[in-house]
Amino acid sequence: MGSEGPQLHVFFLPFVGQGHMLPMMDTAKLFAAQGVRVTLILTPLAASVLGKSIDGARASGYSMDLHLMEYPPEADLPGGDENPDKIKSPESKARFFRALRTLERPFEKLVEEHRPDVLVSDVFFPWSVDVAAKFGIPRLSFSGSSFFALSVIDALRRHSPHTKVERDDEAFLVPGLPDQIELTRSAIPGPLKTQTNVVADLWARIHLAEKKSYGEVMNSFYELELNYVEHVRRKIRKKAWHVGPVFLWNRDDSSENIDHKSPSDDGADDCLTWLDTQKPDSVLYMCFGSLCKLTPPQLRETAAALESSGCAFVWVLKQGEELPEGFEERTEGRGFVIRGWAPQIRILGHRGVGGFVTHCGWNSILEGVTAGKPMITWPVFAEQFFNEKLITKALGIGVGVGVGTCSSLDDPNNRPVIKKEAIERAVRSLMSSETEEAKRMRAKAREFAEMGKRAVQKGGSSYTDLVRLIEEMKMLSIQKRSTK
Repeated sequence: MGSEGPQLHVFFLPFVGQGHMLPMMDTAKLFAAQGVRVTLILTPLAASVLGKSIDGARASGYSMDLHLMEYPPEADLPGGDENPDKIKSPESKARFFRALRTLERPFEKLVEEHRPDVLVSDVFFPWSVDVAAKFGIPRLSFSGSSFFALSVIDALRRHSPHTKVERDDEAFLVPGLPDQIELTRSAIPGPLKTQTNVVADLWARIHLAEKKSYGEVMNSFYELELNYVEHVRRKIRKKAWHVGPVFLWNRDDSSENIDHKSPSDDGADDCLTWLDTQKPDSVLYMCFGSLCKLTPPQLRETAAALESSGCAFVWVLKQGEELPEGFEERTEGRGFVIRGWAPQIRILGHRGVGGFVTHCGWNSILEGVTAGKPMITWPVFAEQFFNEKLITKALGIGVGVGVGTCSSLDDPNNRPVIKKEAIERAVRSLMSSETEEAKRMRAKAREFAEMGKRAVQKGGSSYTDLVRLIEEMKMLSIQKRSTK
Protein backbone atom coordinates (compact mmCIF):
# COMPACT_ATOMS: atom_id res chain seq x y z
CA MET A 1 0.00 0.00 0.00
CA GLY A 2 2.97 2.32 0.08
CA SER A 3 3.30 3.82 3.57
CA GLU A 4 5.35 2.33 6.37
CA GLY A 5 4.17 1.60 9.89
CA PRO A 6 2.16 -0.92 11.88
CA GLN A 7 -0.76 -2.74 10.29
CA LEU A 8 -3.91 -0.61 10.23
CA HIS A 9 -6.66 -2.06 12.43
CA VAL A 10 -10.27 -1.27 11.49
CA PHE A 11 -13.44 -2.13 13.43
CA PHE A 12 -16.56 -2.77 11.32
CA LEU A 13 -19.95 -2.40 13.03
CA PRO A 14 -22.72 -3.59 10.64
CA PHE A 15 -26.46 -3.22 11.15
CA VAL A 16 -28.41 -6.49 11.22
CA GLY A 17 -30.70 -5.74 8.26
CA GLN A 18 -29.75 -7.95 5.30
CA GLY A 19 -29.46 -5.01 2.92
CA HIS A 20 -26.91 -3.44 5.27
CA MET A 21 -24.98 -6.48 6.51
CA LEU A 22 -24.00 -8.00 3.18
CA PRO A 23 -22.51 -4.90 1.50
CA MET A 24 -20.66 -4.00 4.70
CA MET A 25 -19.23 -7.53 4.84
CA ASP A 26 -18.08 -7.12 1.24
CA THR A 27 -16.54 -3.77 2.18
CA ALA A 28 -14.70 -5.34 5.12
CA LYS A 29 -13.23 -7.88 2.67
CA LEU A 30 -11.99 -5.02 0.48
CA PHE A 31 -10.06 -3.55 3.40
CA ALA A 32 -8.68 -6.95 4.38
CA ALA A 33 -7.59 -7.62 0.79
CA GLN A 34 -5.48 -4.44 0.98
CA GLY A 35 -3.58 -5.72 4.01
CA VAL A 36 -5.75 -4.12 6.69
CA ARG A 37 -6.46 -5.99 9.91
CA VAL A 38 -10.26 -6.18 10.09
CA THR A 39 -12.40 -6.94 13.13
CA LEU A 40 -16.17 -7.32 12.74
CA ILE A 41 -18.27 -6.52 15.81
CA LEU A 42 -21.42 -8.59 15.42
CA THR A 43 -24.60 -9.21 17.32
CA PRO A 44 -25.80 -12.85 17.51
CA LEU A 45 -27.98 -12.60 14.39
CA ALA A 46 -25.25 -10.90 12.36
CA ALA A 47 -22.73 -13.53 13.47
CA SER A 48 -25.05 -16.35 12.37
CA VAL A 49 -25.46 -14.77 8.92
CA LEU A 50 -21.86 -13.70 8.29
CA GLY A 51 -19.94 -16.42 10.10
CA LYS A 52 -19.31 -18.59 7.04
CA SER A 53 -18.25 -15.61 4.96
CA ILE A 54 -15.71 -14.65 7.63
CA ASP A 55 -14.39 -18.20 7.72
CA GLY A 56 -14.00 -18.11 3.95
CA ALA A 57 -12.12 -14.80 4.12
CA ARG A 58 -9.75 -16.24 6.70
CA ALA A 59 -9.19 -19.31 4.55
CA SER A 60 -8.19 -16.94 1.73
CA GLY A 61 -5.51 -15.47 3.98
CA TYR A 62 -7.28 -12.28 5.02
CA SER A 63 -6.68 -10.85 8.49
CA MET A 64 -10.27 -10.89 9.74
CA ASP A 65 -11.55 -11.43 13.28
CA LEU A 66 -14.99 -11.55 14.87
CA HIS A 67 -16.12 -10.35 18.27
CA LEU A 68 -19.63 -11.14 19.49
CA MET A 69 -21.55 -8.24 21.04
CA GLU A 70 -24.45 -9.45 23.16
CA TYR A 71 -27.50 -7.37 23.97
CA PRO A 72 -27.61 -6.46 27.68
CA PRO A 73 -30.62 -7.65 29.77
CA GLU A 74 -32.30 -4.24 29.58
CA ALA A 75 -32.40 -4.31 25.76
CA ASP A 76 -36.04 -5.52 25.65
CA LEU A 77 -36.00 -6.71 22.05
CA PRO A 78 -39.52 -7.14 20.62
CA GLY A 79 -40.37 -10.81 20.95
CA GLY A 80 -36.77 -11.45 21.95
CA ASP A 81 -35.82 -11.32 18.23
CA GLU A 82 -33.27 -8.87 16.83
CA ASN A 83 -34.29 -9.38 13.19
CA PRO A 84 -35.61 -5.98 11.97
CA ASP A 85 -37.13 -7.64 8.89
CA LYS A 86 -39.74 -9.26 11.15
CA ILE A 87 -40.87 -6.05 12.84
CA LYS A 88 -44.45 -5.23 11.88
CA SER A 89 -45.83 -2.59 14.26
CA PRO A 90 -44.65 0.95 15.11
CA GLU A 91 -44.53 -0.07 18.78
CA SER A 92 -42.18 -2.98 18.04
CA LYS A 93 -40.05 -0.74 15.85
CA ALA A 94 -39.69 1.74 18.71
CA ARG A 95 -38.64 -1.05 21.07
CA PHE A 96 -36.14 -2.35 18.54
CA PHE A 97 -34.40 0.99 18.04
CA ARG A 98 -34.31 1.56 21.79
CA ALA A 99 -32.66 -1.86 22.12
CA LEU A 100 -29.99 -0.84 19.60
CA ARG A 101 -29.00 2.04 21.87
CA THR A 102 -28.21 -0.37 24.69
CA LEU A 103 -25.34 -1.78 22.61
CA GLU A 104 -23.29 1.37 23.18
CA ARG A 105 -21.76 0.22 26.47
CA PRO A 106 -20.71 -3.29 25.33
CA PHE A 107 -19.32 -1.77 22.14
CA GLU A 108 -17.37 0.84 24.07
CA LYS A 109 -15.77 -1.90 26.17
CA LEU A 110 -14.61 -3.68 23.01
CA VAL A 111 -13.10 -0.48 21.62
CA GLU A 112 -11.36 0.21 24.93
CA GLU A 113 -9.96 -3.33 25.03
CA HIS A 114 -8.75 -3.59 21.42
CA ARG A 115 -8.04 0.07 20.54
CA PRO A 116 -8.62 -0.04 16.76
CA ASP A 117 -7.27 2.72 14.53
CA VAL A 118 -10.54 3.33 12.65
CA LEU A 119 -14.23 2.56 13.07
CA VAL A 120 -16.53 1.92 10.10
CA SER A 121 -20.07 2.00 11.47
CA ASP A 122 -23.50 1.61 9.94
CA VAL A 123 -25.49 4.83 10.17
CA PHE A 124 -28.07 3.07 12.37
CA PHE A 125 -25.57 3.24 15.24
CA PRO A 126 -25.29 7.05 15.60
CA TRP A 127 -23.92 6.71 19.14
CA SER A 128 -20.80 5.06 17.70
CA VAL A 129 -19.47 8.51 16.71
CA ASP A 130 -19.27 9.45 20.39
CA VAL A 131 -17.50 6.20 21.28
CA ALA A 132 -14.97 6.85 18.52
CA ALA A 133 -14.43 10.43 19.71
CA LYS A 134 -13.87 9.25 23.30
CA PHE A 135 -10.90 7.15 22.16
CA GLY A 136 -9.66 9.62 19.55
CA ILE A 137 -10.27 7.45 16.48
CA PRO A 138 -11.97 8.48 13.20
CA ARG A 139 -15.47 7.18 12.60
CA LEU A 140 -16.46 6.47 8.99
CA SER A 141 -20.16 5.95 8.39
CA PHE A 142 -21.64 3.41 6.00
CA SER A 143 -25.19 4.08 4.79
CA GLY A 144 -25.52 1.74 1.83
CA SER A 145 -27.11 4.60 -0.10
CA SER A 146 -26.23 6.75 -3.12
CA PHE A 147 -24.45 10.09 -3.50
CA PHE A 148 -27.61 11.24 -5.27
CA ALA A 149 -29.81 10.42 -2.26
CA LEU A 150 -27.36 12.15 0.10
CA SER A 151 -27.53 15.23 -2.12
CA VAL A 152 -31.34 15.29 -2.19
CA ILE A 153 -31.63 14.79 1.58
CA ASP A 154 -29.14 17.61 2.19
CA ALA A 155 -31.09 19.93 -0.12
CA LEU A 156 -34.37 19.13 1.62
CA ARG A 157 -32.82 19.78 5.05
CA ARG A 158 -31.16 23.03 3.96
CA HIS A 159 -33.93 24.60 1.90
CA SER A 160 -37.20 22.85 2.92
CA PRO A 161 -38.77 23.28 -0.54
CA HIS A 162 -41.52 20.81 0.40
CA THR A 163 -42.90 23.29 2.92
CA LYS A 164 -43.49 25.89 0.21
CA VAL A 165 -46.10 23.93 -1.77
CA GLU A 166 -49.79 23.79 -0.92
CA ARG A 167 -50.60 20.18 -1.80
CA ASP A 168 -48.84 16.85 -1.18
CA ASP A 169 -49.01 16.02 -4.90
CA GLU A 170 -47.72 19.40 -6.10
CA ALA A 171 -44.32 19.12 -7.79
CA PHE A 172 -41.42 21.30 -6.69
CA LEU A 173 -37.83 21.65 -7.87
CA VAL A 174 -35.16 20.38 -5.48
CA PRO A 175 -32.79 23.38 -5.28
CA GLY A 176 -29.05 23.34 -5.77
CA LEU A 177 -28.65 19.98 -7.54
CA PRO A 178 -26.65 19.40 -10.74
CA ASP A 179 -29.85 18.19 -12.51
CA GLN A 180 -33.39 19.56 -12.63
CA ILE A 181 -35.03 17.13 -10.21
CA GLU A 182 -38.66 17.45 -9.21
CA LEU A 183 -40.33 15.78 -6.23
CA THR A 184 -43.64 15.96 -4.44
CA ARG A 185 -44.17 16.15 -0.70
CA SER A 186 -45.93 12.78 -0.77
CA ALA A 187 -42.73 11.13 -2.10
CA ILE A 188 -40.60 12.33 0.82
CA PRO A 189 -40.08 9.87 3.71
CA GLY A 190 -41.99 10.77 6.85
CA PRO A 191 -38.94 11.29 9.10
CA LEU A 192 -37.81 14.17 6.85
CA LYS A 193 -41.17 15.90 7.33
CA THR A 194 -41.94 15.32 11.01
CA GLN A 195 -40.16 15.17 14.36
CA THR A 196 -42.89 13.37 16.29
CA ASN A 197 -41.98 9.68 16.30
CA VAL A 198 -39.14 7.33 17.16
CA VAL A 199 -37.99 6.92 13.56
CA ALA A 200 -37.86 10.69 13.02
CA ASP A 201 -35.85 10.99 16.23
CA LEU A 202 -33.45 8.31 14.99
CA TRP A 203 -32.99 10.09 11.65
CA ALA A 204 -32.25 13.33 13.51
CA ARG A 205 -29.59 11.58 15.61
CA ILE A 206 -28.15 9.95 12.47
CA HIS A 207 -27.94 13.37 10.80
CA LEU A 208 -26.09 14.81 13.80
CA ALA A 209 -23.70 11.83 13.89
CA GLU A 210 -22.96 12.23 10.19
CA LYS A 211 -21.93 15.84 10.75
CA LYS A 212 -19.53 14.71 13.51
CA SER A 213 -18.08 11.78 11.56
CA TYR A 214 -14.76 11.91 9.73
CA GLY A 215 -16.41 10.86 6.46
CA GLU A 216 -18.51 8.30 4.66
CA VAL A 217 -17.75 5.09 2.78
CA MET A 218 -20.07 4.82 -0.23
CA ASN A 219 -21.08 1.69 -2.13
CA SER A 220 -21.06 3.41 -5.52
CA PHE A 221 -18.69 4.27 -8.34
CA TYR A 222 -17.62 7.62 -9.71
CA GLU A 223 -18.80 7.20 -13.30
CA LEU A 224 -22.36 6.41 -12.19
CA GLU A 225 -22.80 9.52 -10.06
CA LEU A 226 -19.91 11.79 -11.00
CA ASN A 227 -21.90 15.03 -10.68
CA TYR A 228 -23.19 14.01 -7.26
CA VAL A 229 -19.83 12.75 -6.00
CA GLU A 230 -18.47 16.22 -6.72
CA HIS A 231 -21.60 17.85 -5.26
CA VAL A 232 -21.18 15.97 -1.97
CA ARG A 233 -17.46 16.73 -1.78
CA ARG A 234 -17.47 20.36 -2.97
CA LYS A 235 -20.90 21.78 -2.18
CA ILE A 236 -21.90 19.82 0.92
CA ARG A 237 -18.21 19.67 1.89
CA LYS A 238 -18.43 16.11 3.12
CA LYS A 239 -15.56 13.64 2.96
CA ALA A 240 -16.78 10.60 1.05
CA TRP A 241 -15.10 7.72 -0.78
CA HIS A 242 -16.72 5.60 -3.50
CA VAL A 243 -15.53 1.98 -3.24
CA GLY A 244 -18.30 0.10 -5.04
CA PRO A 245 -20.01 -1.82 -6.39
CA VAL A 246 -18.60 -3.81 -3.46
CA PHE A 247 -20.09 -7.16 -4.54
CA LEU A 248 -18.12 -6.98 -7.79
CA TRP A 249 -14.69 -6.96 -6.13
CA ASN A 250 -14.79 -10.59 -5.05
CA ARG A 251 -17.04 -11.77 -7.85
CA ASP A 252 -16.49 -15.30 -9.10
CA ASP A 253 -19.10 -16.53 -11.55
CA SER A 254 -18.23 -20.14 -10.68
CA SER A 255 -19.01 -19.58 -7.02
CA GLU A 256 -22.39 -20.07 -5.43
CA ASN A 257 -21.52 -17.27 -3.01
CA ILE A 258 -22.00 -14.67 -5.73
CA ASP A 259 -25.58 -14.21 -4.53
CA HIS A 260 -24.96 -15.03 -0.85
CA LYS A 261 -26.72 -18.28 -1.70
CA SER A 262 -29.56 -19.56 0.46
CA PRO A 263 -29.65 -23.27 1.29
CA SER A 264 -33.27 -23.35 0.14
CA ASP A 265 -33.65 -21.93 -3.35
CA ASP A 266 -37.19 -23.19 -4.11
CA GLY A 267 -36.36 -24.06 -7.71
CA ALA A 268 -34.40 -20.87 -8.33
CA ASP A 269 -31.61 -22.71 -10.18
CA ASP A 270 -34.23 -24.12 -12.56
CA CYS A 271 -34.94 -20.53 -13.53
CA LEU A 272 -31.47 -20.16 -15.03
CA THR A 273 -32.03 -23.28 -17.11
CA TRP A 274 -35.38 -21.88 -18.28
CA LEU A 275 -33.73 -18.57 -19.17
CA ASP A 276 -31.34 -20.45 -21.45
CA THR A 277 -34.35 -21.22 -23.68
CA GLN A 278 -35.39 -17.57 -24.04
CA LYS A 279 -34.35 -15.03 -26.67
CA PRO A 280 -31.75 -12.38 -25.68
CA ASP A 281 -33.19 -9.35 -23.85
CA SER A 282 -36.72 -10.78 -24.00
CA VAL A 283 -37.42 -11.51 -20.31
CA LEU A 284 -38.52 -9.03 -17.63
CA TYR A 285 -37.21 -9.82 -14.14
CA MET A 286 -39.37 -8.59 -11.24
CA CYS A 287 -38.30 -8.56 -7.59
CA PHE A 288 -39.14 -6.17 -4.73
CA GLY A 289 -36.25 -6.90 -2.38
CA SER A 290 -36.28 -8.60 0.99
CA LEU A 291 -38.79 -6.32 2.74
CA CYS A 292 -41.48 -5.07 0.33
CA LYS A 293 -44.52 -7.31 0.07
CA LEU A 294 -47.38 -6.75 -2.40
CA THR A 295 -50.96 -6.73 -1.16
CA PRO A 296 -53.57 -9.03 -2.79
CA PRO A 297 -55.11 -6.16 -4.82
CA GLN A 298 -51.67 -5.16 -6.07
CA LEU A 299 -50.80 -8.76 -6.93
CA ARG A 300 -53.96 -8.99 -9.03
CA GLU A 301 -53.21 -5.75 -10.94
CA THR A 302 -49.58 -6.76 -11.52
CA ALA A 303 -50.48 -10.24 -12.73
CA ALA A 304 -53.11 -8.81 -15.09
CA ALA A 305 -50.54 -6.38 -16.53
CA LEU A 306 -47.95 -9.10 -17.14
CA GLU A 307 -50.52 -11.38 -18.70
CA SER A 308 -51.86 -8.66 -21.00
CA SER A 309 -48.41 -7.39 -22.03
CA GLY A 310 -47.42 -10.71 -23.57
CA CYS A 311 -43.90 -10.19 -22.22
CA ALA A 312 -41.85 -13.13 -20.91
CA PHE A 313 -41.05 -12.72 -17.22
CA VAL A 314 -39.44 -14.04 -14.04
CA TRP A 315 -41.37 -13.00 -10.93
CA VAL A 316 -40.00 -13.47 -7.40
CA LEU A 317 -42.72 -13.88 -4.75
CA LYS A 318 -42.41 -13.74 -0.98
CA GLN A 319 -43.98 -16.07 1.53
CA GLY A 320 -47.69 -15.33 1.77
CA GLU A 321 -47.99 -13.71 -1.68
CA GLU A 322 -50.57 -15.62 -3.72
CA LEU A 323 -51.10 -15.21 -7.46
CA PRO A 324 -54.59 -15.05 -8.99
CA GLU A 325 -56.10 -18.44 -9.77
CA GLY A 326 -55.07 -19.75 -13.18
CA PHE A 327 -52.39 -17.08 -13.79
CA GLU A 328 -49.47 -19.51 -13.94
CA GLU A 329 -51.38 -21.87 -16.23
CA ARG A 330 -52.32 -19.04 -18.61
CA THR A 331 -48.73 -17.75 -18.78
CA GLU A 332 -47.07 -21.17 -18.90
CA GLY A 333 -44.05 -21.18 -21.17
CA ARG A 334 -43.43 -17.43 -21.06
CA GLY A 335 -43.35 -16.94 -17.30
CA PHE A 336 -41.32 -18.36 -14.42
CA VAL A 337 -42.35 -17.82 -10.79
CA ILE A 338 -39.85 -18.15 -7.93
CA ARG A 339 -41.20 -18.48 -4.40
CA GLY A 340 -38.58 -17.47 -1.86
CA TRP A 341 -34.93 -16.69 -2.46
CA ALA A 342 -33.67 -15.89 -5.98
CA PRO A 343 -30.10 -15.79 -7.37
CA GLN A 344 -30.66 -12.18 -8.41
CA ILE A 345 -27.17 -11.32 -9.61
CA ARG A 346 -27.01 -14.39 -11.83
CA ILE A 347 -30.52 -13.85 -13.17
CA LEU A 348 -29.82 -10.21 -14.01
CA GLY A 349 -26.57 -11.21 -15.67
CA HIS A 350 -28.28 -13.72 -17.96
CA ARG A 351 -28.43 -12.76 -21.63
CA GLY A 352 -32.15 -13.58 -21.74
CA VAL A 353 -33.08 -10.84 -19.26
CA GLY A 354 -33.75 -7.46 -20.84
CA GLY A 355 -35.26 -5.44 -18.00
CA PHE A 356 -35.65 -5.26 -14.23
CA VAL A 357 -38.69 -4.20 -12.17
CA THR A 358 -37.18 -2.92 -8.91
CA HIS A 359 -38.28 -1.31 -5.65
CA CYS A 360 -35.22 0.97 -6.00
CA GLY A 361 -33.29 -0.29 -3.01
CA TRP A 362 -29.68 0.75 -3.58
CA ASN A 363 -28.24 -2.78 -3.59
CA SER A 364 -30.74 -3.87 -6.23
CA ILE A 365 -30.09 -0.78 -8.33
CA LEU A 366 -26.34 -1.45 -8.32
CA GLU A 367 -26.97 -5.07 -9.31
CA GLY A 368 -29.21 -3.95 -12.16
CA VAL A 369 -26.76 -1.29 -13.32
CA THR A 370 -23.73 -3.59 -13.32
CA ALA A 371 -25.73 -6.21 -15.24
CA GLY A 372 -26.48 -3.57 -17.86
CA LYS A 373 -30.26 -3.81 -17.48
CA PRO A 374 -32.66 -0.86 -17.86
CA MET A 375 -35.25 -0.68 -15.10
CA ILE A 376 -38.89 -0.17 -14.30
CA THR A 377 -38.87 1.78 -11.04
CA TRP A 378 -41.43 1.00 -8.33
CA PRO A 379 -40.24 2.66 -5.10
CA VAL A 380 -41.99 1.93 -1.81
CA PHE A 381 -40.34 3.63 1.19
CA ALA A 382 -37.33 5.54 2.56
CA GLU A 383 -34.90 7.02 0.01
CA GLN A 384 -36.12 4.68 -2.75
CA PHE A 385 -38.05 7.57 -4.33
CA PHE A 386 -34.82 9.57 -4.58
CA ASN A 387 -33.01 6.61 -6.17
CA GLU A 388 -35.84 6.39 -8.69
CA LYS A 389 -35.09 9.94 -9.85
CA LEU A 390 -31.43 9.04 -10.33
CA ILE A 391 -32.41 6.16 -12.62
CA THR A 392 -35.21 7.82 -14.59
CA LYS A 393 -34.08 11.45 -14.74
CA ALA A 394 -30.36 11.87 -14.04
CA LEU A 395 -29.17 8.68 -15.79
CA GLY A 396 -32.05 7.99 -18.18
CA ILE A 397 -31.96 4.20 -17.89
CA GLY A 398 -35.44 3.52 -16.59
CA VAL A 399 -39.14 4.34 -16.56
CA GLY A 400 -41.46 4.61 -13.57
CA VAL A 401 -44.79 2.94 -12.96
CA GLY A 402 -46.06 6.16 -11.39
CA VAL A 403 -45.88 5.56 -7.64
CA GLY A 404 -46.52 8.92 -5.99
CA THR A 405 -46.62 8.19 -2.28
CA CYS A 406 -43.81 7.09 0.00
CA SER A 407 -45.39 4.55 2.36
CA SER A 408 -44.45 2.62 5.46
CA LEU A 409 -43.48 -1.00 5.78
CA ASP A 410 -45.68 -1.15 8.88
CA ASP A 411 -48.97 -0.88 6.98
CA PRO A 412 -48.79 -2.11 3.36
CA ASN A 413 -52.59 -1.99 3.06
CA ASN A 414 -52.39 1.82 3.02
CA ARG A 415 -50.19 1.88 -0.07
CA PRO A 416 -51.76 3.14 -3.29
CA VAL A 417 -52.53 0.34 -5.74
CA ILE A 418 -50.80 0.80 -9.09
CA LYS A 419 -53.29 -0.12 -11.78
CA LYS A 420 -52.83 -2.67 -14.54
CA GLU A 421 -52.73 -0.03 -17.29
CA ALA A 422 -49.84 1.90 -15.74
CA ILE A 423 -47.80 -1.26 -15.15
CA GLU A 424 -48.45 -2.58 -18.65
CA ARG A 425 -47.52 0.78 -20.17
CA ALA A 426 -44.15 0.73 -18.36
CA VAL A 427 -43.50 -2.88 -19.37
CA ARG A 428 -44.19 -2.21 -23.04
CA SER A 429 -42.11 0.98 -22.96
CA LEU A 430 -39.06 -0.73 -21.48
CA MET A 431 -39.21 -4.11 -23.21
CA SER A 432 -40.00 -2.92 -26.72
CA SER A 433 -37.34 -3.89 -29.26
CA GLU A 434 -38.67 -1.33 -31.75
CA THR A 435 -38.68 2.11 -30.11
CA GLU A 436 -35.61 4.33 -30.18
CA GLU A 437 -36.14 5.22 -26.51
CA ALA A 438 -35.98 1.59 -25.40
CA LYS A 439 -32.87 1.01 -27.52
CA ARG A 440 -31.23 4.12 -26.05
CA MET A 441 -31.94 3.06 -22.46
CA ARG A 442 -30.58 -0.42 -23.09
CA ALA A 443 -27.41 0.89 -24.73
CA LYS A 444 -26.81 3.40 -21.96
CA ALA A 445 -27.37 0.76 -19.26
CA ARG A 446 -24.73 -1.41 -20.90
CA GLU A 447 -22.27 1.48 -20.91
CA PHE A 448 -22.73 1.93 -17.15
CA ALA A 449 -22.25 -1.81 -16.65
CA GLU A 450 -18.84 -1.66 -18.30
CA MET A 451 -17.90 1.40 -16.26
CA GLY A 452 -18.87 -0.36 -13.04
CA LYS A 453 -16.75 -3.39 -13.85
CA ARG A 454 -13.74 -1.22 -14.71
CA ALA A 455 -14.18 0.82 -11.52
CA VAL A 456 -13.20 -2.09 -9.25
CA GLN A 457 -10.25 -3.22 -11.33
CA LYS A 458 -6.72 -2.10 -10.47
CA GLY A 459 -6.40 1.52 -11.49
CA GLY A 460 -10.20 1.97 -11.69
CA SER A 461 -12.03 4.79 -9.91
CA SER A 462 -13.24 2.72 -6.95
CA TYR A 463 -9.94 0.86 -6.60
CA THR A 464 -8.09 4.18 -6.52
CA ASP A 465 -10.49 5.73 -3.99
CA LEU A 466 -10.20 2.69 -1.71
CA VAL A 467 -6.40 3.00 -1.76
CA ARG A 468 -6.65 6.71 -1.01
CA LEU A 469 -8.99 6.08 1.90
CA ILE A 470 -6.77 3.44 3.48
CA GLU A 471 -3.67 5.59 3.02
CA GLU A 472 -5.40 8.53 4.70
CA MET A 473 -6.45 6.35 7.63
CA LYS A 474 -2.87 5.05 7.92
CA MET A 475 -1.50 8.59 8.04
CA LEU A 476 -3.98 9.54 10.77
CA SER A 477 -2.94 6.48 12.75
CA ILE A 478 0.76 7.32 12.38
CA GLN A 479 0.15 10.92 13.43
CA LYS A 480 -1.79 9.78 16.49
CA ARG A 481 1.00 7.44 17.57
CA SER A 482 3.63 10.14 17.07
CA THR A 483 1.86 12.50 19.45
CA LYS A 484 1.78 10.01 22.32
